[in-house]
Amino acid sequence: MGRQGERDRVVWTRVGGVQGGPLDLLTARIGRRHYAPHIHDQYAIGVTVDGLETMRYRGERVYSGAGSVVVIEPGEAHTGGPAREDGFAYLCVYPDPELLGAVLTDHPDPSPLWPHFREPIIGDLRLGEELRLAHRALRLGEDPLEGETRLLGVLGALVRRHARQGRPAEDPGRRGADARRIARSVAERLSGEVTAPPTLAEVAADLEMSRYQLLRTFRDVVGMPPYAWLAQHRVTRARALLDAGHRPAEAATLVGFADQAHLTRWFRRVVGVTPGAYRNSVQDGGGPRRAS
Repeated sequence: MGRQGERDRVVWTRVGGVQGGPLDLLTARIGRRHYAPHIHDQYAIGVTVDGLETMRYRGERVYSGAGSVVVIEPGEAHTGGPAREDGFAYLCVYPDPELLGAVLTDHPDPSPLWPHFREPIIGDLRLGEELRLAHRALRLGEDPLEGETRLLGVLGALVRRHARQGRPAEDPGRRGADARRIARSVAERLSGEVTAPPTLAEVAADLEMSRYQLLRTFRDVVGMPPYAWLAQHRVTRARALLDAGHRPAEAATLVGFADQAHLTRWFRRVVGVTPGAYRNSVQDGGGPRRAS
């Protein structure tokens, strides 16, 4: 069991051969940390193995106890942290949408639909145990075929038992076409000017909106304010630079953080480890990535 004040422990592992690109795995015990609001391009599919987790997802506070399966869809803003003083532990995999979409079709071509999960917390203890075993097999890497087979079996069972009608891959599932257009425009501009972003007043003026309208619309669609979206977007770009061999200080400058310390603060809040620990593990050939 977790102990009050116990240091957070986070291990990332990267494996190949399961999908077109590398598949990331997470093993973590969280005693005190609360993740900042962030999004993933992939599904985040995990199982709580000890304690009680709480997170904010789709405007609601939800809780996940031991054995529960947690599913976060791509592009959905969420937080995460311990619900009690003794913390919690969990395992997670981050499969690409196409890997889950393949369950919805009998054809080898990618499915135009992504599975949709109405509820993020799934009380399926048998599936949670199957996910734990798949995660272990992939992480240890002793038999890659076993790991791949177990994971695909888990994902197939998850979709068949608990997914609702799929949604088009290009449809983020948000309310209001105008609001989505505005949010997309803001995100594209921030992404395009990542090292010297415009002010809210400048963006709002170009969209013929007030700053308050802009903030409210963006938050309603994306789930976080523009500054937080930009910070996590910078983290994503910094992660790619670290993968390519850049030093943390270089990555911080290239993506627009004030300095390496600024990058480190946001990187830990979103990814759970320091940029240096992440980069070292990538250079080691995809082995475990431990928090420093």
